[in-house]
Amino acid sequence: MQAIRTAQGCASISLESAAPDKQHFLHVTGEAAIIHQKTSTHQPTRQILGFAENSKPDMLLERKPMEDRQQSPLSWSLTRLRRVGSGADLNVAIANIRDRYQFAHLAFLVVRLANPADTHPFYCATYPEEWTSLYLDRNYFAIDPVINLSRTGFLPVDWSNLDRRSARTRSFFMEARSFDIGRYGLTVPIRGPSGERSLFSVTSNLRRAEWRKLLLSSNHDIQILSHYLHEKALSASGLRTSGGYRKLSRREQECLQLLAHGLVSKRIAAKLQISENAVRLYLKLAKRKLDAKTMYQAIARASFLEIIQT
Repeated sequence: MQAIRTAQGCASISLESAAPDKQHFLHVTGEAAIIHQKTSTHQPTRQILGFAENSKPDMLLERKPMEDRQQSPLSWSLTRLRRVGSGADLNVAIANIRDRYQFAHLAFLVVRLANPADTHPFYCATYPEEWTSLYLDRNYFAIDPVINLSRTGFLPVDWSNLDRRSARTRSFFMEARSFDIGRYGLTVPIRGPSGERSLFSVTSNLRRAEWRKLLLSSNHDIQILSHYLHEKALSASGLRTSGGYRKLSRREQECLQLLAHGLVSKRIAAKLQISENAVRLYLKLAKRKLDAKTMYQAIARASFLEIIQT
């Protein structure tokens, strides 16, 4: 039995225990998600899950123009995400964030939860519906190199560095560009403390030099946003509740707050008038208490839990 919930381009899937003569296979890529259900007669059936293209602004997510100008892009984006209460709201928020940073598209996918036997993929993206349909019809998940990131990747990957020696792969990327998916892209793999895995992708149609400049200026923000989206997606979709983390000390909060604002350990030490070794220790303890794998994840989780302000 399978239940599917969709809302304005966001979707979550619940696969319940199937009959003994059925097997379920889940394939998720940076552009689309598809379920293949092989029955006892071996006739494949599939359920296509749609994405949103042009979302309408949500009044709850709107802010005054003056307030927008006074906030940094990261603070502005996290404010929007903090107000998200549902999958539909999340879809509006990522469309807003895409426009704020002037990316071509954003895509976020939860590809695996802590309990693989109870898989609930959740995703939001701004890709055109026409591209999603074509992607599924031509079975592009089999040649999309981005899919491998959800299995083995830990570090952000610039799509320019993906292996395109295969003619099929080159044709795939050219076709994606024809739908304005983006000439360039970056995908950040996210791994949660209990084995959850997600992918966050940003794309651009800028020229190469401008794309590099955009990445350089927004890399810090992308890293934090990817982990924050992971927390928010699991919470907003009802797949996980927040809480259960140890309380941070005042110094741990201060160090994490300043790190979130872009200060390095040496500058944090000077500002707080403590040693650099003490700063590193406080940050290490904060990361451990938040059950985070990286400092970016610790910052995102602390912001999500409203322990710090970003």
